[in-house]
Amino acid sequence: MSLTTSTKATCYAPCTVRQNTEKSHTNRQQPAAAASPKTMEAAAKYSPATLLLLLLLLVLLPSMATGHDEMKSIFVGQRVLPVRLGRPAFGPESLAFDHRGDGPYTGVSNGRVLRWRGAQRGWADFSHNYKHETVAVCAAKKRLVLPESVCGRPLGLQFHHASGDLYYADAYLGLMRAGRHGGLAEVVAMEAGGVPLNFVNGVDVDQDTGHVYFTDSSATYQRSDYIMITLTRDATGRLLRYDPATGDAAVLASGLSFPNGVALSADGTHVVVAETTRCRLLRHWLRGPAAGTTEPFADLPGYPDNVRRAGARADAGHHYYWVALNRDRSWLEEGTTPRSVAAVRVRADTGAVVEALCGLGNATVSEVVERPGGALWLGSVDTPYVGLFKIGI
Repeated sequence: MSLTTSTKATCYAPCTVRQNTEKSHTNRQQPAAAASPKTMEAAAKYSPATLLLLLLLLVLLPSMATGHDEMKSIFVGQRVLPVRLGRPAFGPESLAFDHRGDGPYTGVSNGRVLRWRGAQRGWADFSHNYKHETVAVCAAKKRLVLPESVCGRPLGLQFHHASGDLYYADAYLGLMRAGRHGGLAEVVAMEAGGVPLNFVNGVDVDQDTGHVYFTDSSATYQRSDYIMITLTRDATGRLLRYDPATGDAAVLASGLSFPNGVALSADGTHVVVAETTRCRLLRHWLRGPAAGTTEPFADLPGYPDNVRRAGARADAGHHYYWVALNRDRSWLEEGTTPRSVAAVRVRADTGAVVEALCGLGNATVSEVVERPGGALWLGSVDTPYVGLFKIGI
């Protein structure tokens, strides 16, 4: 399997990106356009509820970017190697590797965290929450398909390598911590600033301090009603920091529109947060003269999910982030096409979008993790497998 720069399709053509030159949080809205024949044809394939969502998004969608920056397009096609989960689990939303580089570990739809042990041994249970020991239908042997809220739903996750602890966001139960050997995870945060956590989502860990950065996507809607966050333009999300030394969770930023994935910068001076509804990344400063402030960092060609720091490239030594896109903006007009953008690589210093990953079909991508040697692991809330690219094979 290999990643190949396409010469047949320019996957970024439908949606260009405006580089970040404004520091305002205000998005200028454009009048709603009439539905095109392609939009109407695509709409016929969807349920009435989904159709309503599409029509409302056409009105609410942030204005299309007007820049014309050139960037590399990686056309994937059928090059994804599926690393399949065992039934009934699906939806490996986020991925993490331990201090030895083993993994990935991922949270799935039945509320458990799984560990990949290689092709010969496959997936194994690593951790679970208290409901799997107290609620009969959540027991592993039941292998039932239940609503996520019954047994919990792990989303973003990341290790603290020095302690071996795995922190993960359970959308319904709070911020969780599993020890080096897994097993029963404990709830370490259920509120922040006196307000209960409602929809815990993205997670990253400062490997030097042990601080855990995470998001609470909405104080109004839970994950089961996530569509309503976008439809209502809800802006009650928060960026939070958990200190394991004190056990306290502090509010770093509030009033965010569907804060999702979060990633700490390589130098630890700031965190980057995906603001899904507004199709952009924010930068919240932790240190320096701007400490405590939040500013726009990058405009994106779609609705961002998780953000992961990527390694420096040998060509120029720049650092980057991989940003997964649940859908790109052109999907509302064209549906899924070979040009549909599933993820982008963003420069960590400027916020410039320099590379787009496309050609993944109807499967959405929730996370991209780049490993040494160039392998890309892909998470998705929709698939019964983790995707893998092996560059050069």
